[in-house]
Amino acid sequence: MVLLHGHLLSSASWRDGGFAQALGDGHTVVLIDALGHGFSDKPNAPSAYRRERRAGEVIAVLDAIGAGSFHLVGHSMGGWTAVGLAQATPGRLLSVTLGGWNPVQGIAAGLPAGVTGPVPFARVLGMARATAPDLVSWVTAENESGLRACWEAMDDLDGAAEVLLGCGCQVLLWSGRDDARGTSMQTLADHFGWEMLWTEGDHLTVVTKHGEENALLVRQAIEKH
Repeated sequence: MVLLHGHLLSSASWRDGGFAQALGDGHTVVLIDALGHGFSDKPNAPSAYRRERRAGEVIAVLDAIGAGSFHLVGHSMGGWTAVGLAQATPGRLLSVTLGGWNPVQGIAAGLPAGVTGPVPFARVLGMARATAPDLVSWVTAENESGLRACWEAMDDLDGAAEVLLGCGCQVLLWSGRDDARGTSMQTLADHFGWEMLWTEGDHLTVVTKHGEENALLVRQAIEKH
């Protein structure tokens, strides 16, 4: 069970909220710090953050630990990366779960009505510092450029729906009831015949505050297939 975290978070967010622990019974849980985050390297070059390269890095980790087939759960930015894995290695995927991520609309799906993108990274970082300073206390002038490149790379949504339709495994969309992205994700799930799971929480607290209970619901949705 491979868990990919969101932008400005790290693999620790899956543990801190109890999400990873709730999946551990019967599964090997793999937590990976995305490029630019946590203990991973933090290059500044925008080319380092392209979707295909990010997917390749995850595959390299899985190869190194001898993981063959796997369930993939990506939250927010992790959902964007998950699409890259579905494109690069569809034969190894047992299921793909995208949490808080509309693979067709991307970041725009979370914007208030009447607001259009793109959303500059400076605004995202400023809002995070104002509302959740602990979340971004690790961000420095040295690693900010890489995080900006990481944010801007998520504008690449080309072919995401086709990739997921052709990946040959279960696709599950998952949203917190208080996440602004949820309605558009439900519309997308209805259109493409994907399963939609609603749980407690907003875009962040689905993993943090409600992590343990939501992990059990995600697990049930995956395992029933």
